[in-house]
Amino acid sequence: MSEESPNSGRRAPEDDAGSGDREWRTFVAMGDSFTEGLNDPAPDGATFRGWSDRLAERLATENPGLHYANTAVRGKLLDQILRDQLPRAVEMRPDLAAFSAGGNDMIRPFADPDELASRFETAVAELRATGADVLIGTGFDTRRTAVMRLVRGKVGTYNSHLWAIARRHGCYVVDLWSMRVLQDERAWSEDRLHLSQEGHRRVALHAAEILGLRVDEDWRQPLPARADRSWSERRGADLRWIGEHLGPWVGRRLRGTSSGDGREPKRPSPRPLQGASEHG
Repeated sequence: MSEESPNSGRRAPEDDAGSGDREWRTFVAMGDSFTEGLNDPAPDGATFRGWSDRLAERLATENPGLHYANTAVRGKLLDQILRDQLPRAVEMRPDLAAFSAGGNDMIRPFADPDELASRFETAVAELRATGADVLIGTGFDTRRTAVMRLVRGKVGTYNSHLWAIARRHGCYVVDLWSMRVLQDERAWSEDRLHLSQEGHRRVALHAAEILGLRVDEDWRQPLPARADRSWSERRGADLRWIGEHLGPWVGRRLRGTSSGDGREPKRPSPRPLQGASEHG
């Protein structure tokens, strides 16, 4: 599939039940740090906003009275999401469920994308059985990310499974792999592992487009040109990243700990959006 082709990310055609023009009254998002919203600070300064919150705000403009829950927690593995978040999401009986998981598994040495995809599909089937529309996201293309580029092949295999799952179950797909704009380093925060505010904004625009919502901007638009940094500036940034972000991240892996240990979801149950921010 070519990058950002006209069909990139659209709903799988085999199951056309439910469409972007239906009334979604309850939206539930499940996952890890990507869906929790790291590193896109919320207006309150105490939490993160992220693409899912931004999408919920857009949904609310076309579905007044929308109730929204976000059970995502940073650092969670697929099986932890299936154990802790999936049953809760099924009980909420959402009209629309966003489900992205597996990224934290991929960076573990012995992760098997085939096995992960099998468990992912079981969860999708369970969500679809409630009558919910399901929005899934592929893995990012990591070819320009230090360390993460080592798992690019596994992510590609996993993505192939996700597309097949979407076709079998009639899911909407946000094709993160093909988003060229995310290859710009400004789409990523300083830790190079999580999207920046601009990255989350672009993903939310893409997701809204996939769902058939009205959008007033093109997420494909390249970021403004800027002067290239010198070699010494790039080298200095790399050294700071190793000390401030890569080192602590590796340390947590060696200790078997996670940044999400003991953390509760920021929005555990569906409730109306209060004072939703302007789109953007």
